[in-house]
Amino acid sequence: MSGAPLTSIRNIGPAMAQEMQRAGFRDADHLRDLGADAAYARMIDTGTRPHFIGYYALVMGLHGRPWNDCQGDEKTRLRASFDALCAARKTPDNSAIEAELDKLGLGLRR
Repeated sequence: MSGAPLTSIRNIGPAMAQEMQRAGFRDADHLRDLGADAAYARMIDTGTRPHFIGYYALVMGLHGRPWNDCQGDEKTRLRASFDALCAARKTPDNSAIEAELDKLGLGLRR
């Protein structure tokens, strides 16, 4: 028996649900149990390209809030969490172009 679909969580549409299914999430309860940070880390590990708006939309959705409700200090804190999450997944064998983009400040944050 399966639970509610991933798209039953606010801010999760069909495209994000597909990425989540690829990362192994079965349903909304499975996602809620894991939480936003661990879920997004798993998504990155399974090939989802990191994107800050996707991350904070997930965080807001798991709190039942619209994605555009994230502002000010809260958004600043979430940005720091997102950057730390991405940095923890950075592999030492980045391509030369990624290294150059990082020097310009255009690396994973682009």
